[in-house]
Amino acid sequence: MRKQYHLWRPETGDGVDAWDVDRLIDLSAHLPVHDVAIDSIDDVDSVYWFDQEGNRPTVRAIVEHVRLVNEVDTSYPIILSPDGRVMDGMHRIARAILEGRRTIRAVRLTELPAPDHRNCNPSELSYDR
Repeated sequence: MRKQYHLWRPETGDGVDAWDVDRLIDLSAHLPVHDVAIDSIDDVDSVYWFDQEGNRPTVRAIVEHVRLVNEVDTSYPIILSPDGRVMDGMHRIARAILEGRRTIRAVRLTELPAPDHRNCNPSELSYDR
């Protein structure tokens, strides 16, 4: 699987902040896992994968996400920020919704780590392992 980043557009600046998902996994490895109601996750009802400029929900892009939803390993908990934002695991959430589950296993970071890249262009990030 290619390198993954959690991207978030800050209130100021032209770019996005990016967190390396591998680092988020390491930072959250010791945290307790809880069942979280899917309906309590606000990001589920947001424009999540297609919120960056130029990233349009074309049929090809949607099919790629469907493929990822079908292939996802649901044994890993999702990672939530301290305020409940999904930092890793939206494809697992989509799979849970498709399967009719009401909860999903999750860890919640106790504090938001600094991003690995600030005010960056996602297309310029390294996606190599």
